[in-house]
Amino acid sequence: MGSTNPTSQSSQLPPQMNHGGHEVFDLHEVIAGMINVLDQYMMFRLFVKDPELLQILDHQYQFILDQYNITCECFTSGKDPSHPTQSYSMGQSHNVTYGIKPTQPKKPNQSIMEIQDKGISGHMLGLIKSTASLLTMTSVEVTNPVVRRVLADNVPNFIEMAYEIFLYQNKHQYYQVPQLTQQDMMQMTNSYVPFTGRPQMPNPGQMNQQFPRQ
Repeated sequence: MGSTNPTSQSSQLPPQMNHGGHEVFDLHEVIAGMINVLDQYMMFRLFVKDPELLQILDHQYQFILDQYNITCECFTSGKDPSHPTQSYSMGQSHNVTYGIKPTQPKKPNQSIMEIQDKGISGHMLGLIKSTASLLTMTSVEVTNPVVRRVLADNVPNFIEMAYEIFLYQNKHQYYQVPQLTQQDMMQMTNSYVPFTGRPQMPNPGQMNQQFPRQ
């Protein structure tokens, strides 16, 4: 496989070539992952019964499609896309219901006719969470500054979309949230305190001076 001169600088390269090899492979994974999410959202639409879940699915689909487009643009050109990364705005209330209510044990569906909104929303949550993780891991090693910014700016958007699905599931008791007892909660939340004072940082190379190499 050919490579550019290892001593070349990014400023010496045309924008469309301003990518590291590792970055190119990672971006293929990111963009293919976005296509996967979009395709699966399209398939999920066949099974959704709840109008509220359908609205969330359609809203997220349109947003992800737009982010897919600008990611492709900047990856191909190495330049700013046609418009900046947008901020995702969800419609769910931030109110969370705590506690566990008895439910039927879960098991795989026996047929496609048993697919319900609970399962669809769970698949949606899994896809968006995994994409948020992939965007985060990829953005920290991207060399092209425009592509890095587009990926990094999308991380909070995918977090917001995942949180929206979580809130929907929680509201419908698909995703129940247990709590610790008040005593245990107080113990856990007060386990750490802020650092005060001034840290005593060691001198650079101090250990080498004390324990020189043989």
